Amino acid sequence: MSQGLSLAVTPRSKTGKNANRQLRARGIIPGVYYAANAESIPVQVNEAALMKLYAVAGRTAVFDLQIEGKSTQPALIWDVEYYPTKNRFQHVDFYGVDLDKELKISVPLEFSGVAKGTKLGGKLEVYREQIHVLSKPQSLPQKIVVDISGLDVGQGLRVADLAMPEGVRASYDTNYAIITVIIPGAGKDDEGEDEAQA
Repeated sequence: MSQGLSLAVTPRSKTGKNANRQLRARGIIPGVYYAANAESIPVQVNEAALMKLYAVAGRTAVFDLQIEGKSTQPALIWDVEYYPTKNRFQHVDFYGVDLDKELKISVPLEFSGVAKGTKLGGKLEVYREQIHVLSKPQSLPQKIVVDISGLDVGQGLRVADLAMPEGVRASYDTNYAIITVIIPGAGKDDEGEDEAQA
């Protein structure tokens, strides 16, 4: 668990659009707490406190969720909804986790370095910007860093080629392409078209 990270929430007695609108007007965000084999709990949380935690924890860091009147639970921010035209939360879902069981979660890829093939006139084609990984909650990475500096023209990386942090493994059924350095002007191959559409 991420040391020192915690968030206090309160059970929410009223639900529905009008009740939620009134909460947001007071700087309070409606949400729901979910846990495996347990009944979901409608909750509400201070918007400023939630934004402060989210800036540090994102969606992959475990923190202590303190539900008023109930025991503290290890949890993740599972999903957030934003206003369509504002960088502000509308709703949040928390997920109670079992620290001894693996989770499947989507994490972004961060490409580092400059592919040597692009220095020779090649063009970088990116097919995936995130992947699903399996890991126990405390080992979940915020991102997977992919070093592309060694890629030459005609070379690429597939999901099985990615270096995973300790305790983390990629989840996939087919060994799909992540990134390729292609020859400029060359049409995408069928696989590239499939990956782009995916």
